[in-house]
Amino acid sequence: MTFTVNGKGFKRLLNTFLVLAMITTMATSVYAADPVPPTAPTVAAIPDVKLKDLTAKPNVIVIATGGTIAGQVADGDPTNLQNYRAGTYTMEDMVAQLPRKDKIADVSTYQFGNKGSGGYLITELYDLSLAVDQALKTYDGVVVTTGTDTMEDIAYFLDLTVRSEKPVVITGAMRPWDAIGTDAPANLYNAIKLAGSGKTKWFGTVLMLNDVIQAARDVTKSNAHRLDTFETPILGALGYIDQDSISIYRAPGRVSKAGKPTWSTPFDLSKITKADLPMVEIAYAYQEAGGGAIKGFVADGAKGIVTAGTGAGGISAKMSAARTEAIKQGVLFVTTTRTGSGTMYPSSSDGIIAGDSLNAQHARMLLLLSLAFTKDQKTIKDWFATFGAQNVETSATGS
Repeated sequence: MTFTVNGKGFKRLLNTFLVLAMITTMATSVYAADPVPPTAPTVAAIPDVKLKDLTAKPNVIVIATGGTIAGQVADGDPTNLQNYRAGTYTMEDMVAQLPRKDKIADVSTYQFGNKGSGGYLITELYDLSLAVDQALKTYDGVVVTTGTDTMEDIAYFLDLTVRSEKPVVITGAMRPWDAIGTDAPANLYNAIKLAGSGKTKWFGTVLMLNDVIQAARDVTKSNAHRLDTFETPILGALGYIDQDSISIYRAPGRVSKAGKPTWSTPFDLSKITKADLPMVEIAYAYQEAGGGAIKGFVADGAKGIVTAGTGAGGISAKMSAARTEAIKQGVLFVTTTRTGSGTMYPSSSDGIIAGDSLNAQHARMLLLLSLAFTKDQKTIKDWFATFGAQNVETSATGS
């Protein structure tokens, strides 16, 4: 059975949610005096699964944002893999075309948006995260479809902000829905299967593409075109999907905190408004790099900057000088490496935090959310060392 969330009543509720969210943001920015604690945003009421014909199958909702997976080839040429229109097909139509989907889950759909992943604002990701949590109040699992360009950014944002322990699976495609050799239907089918299996409960957000399951914190896009573009450097994949088998070989470190208060991150978006989300940028290091990028970011209003340094996080003398001046102005820095993998050594310098093994784009999301909740450097450093590092917690017992 396929149930689609696309009625006029639901659209009116969604519009109401967006309007109220905008009003909340405007009120925060206009009335600076006498601030009041933010109230929880009104989230669109995704229909309760109890209204449906319940079966023994899991109830999974696919929240669609567009991307290549929803793309349509241009000029009717399915062999042209470069020239296509992303975000064209609706998820309702795509799910309707999936064979044997009723064998794995009772599938619903919700069209959050329909554009490329790089076109989404951080404030829109705020709305997306709240929509995912709202859905997980009644559904057994959520699949989020996005474009692959910034999929790892979106996935880690959800990993840090979604409050529910239920499965959240992100998927997409490297080839459009109707192109020759497309990976889109298989990725969507397997993502639904994974979300409904419950095997990634407590994992946070995971990616599922090309039959491979990856942790949102660790995964990165490694190639502009290949179907197996997503990789997890050093640590490797979480598991694989082979026909009817879902094999999990390792789990993210946060699974060791399952059921404990420390499993949840501090980043509860219902406690802040969109206006609290700061500007955080990335400065890339290279031979004789100038300090202009850092100076420009500060001038534009950046509250935090992540440096993608050479080797173990090194930056040029000019970048270092610009960083020193920026720190004096209250800008917080996080060090990462441009090499693709490697852990940063802890920093004792004021205004500089080590990014552990996070890549620059992941570290940016963590710094952005941290600054939205506090300006205290020690607290943020602790968050990077715990929620950012995601080390496994073990407890020894003995007689």
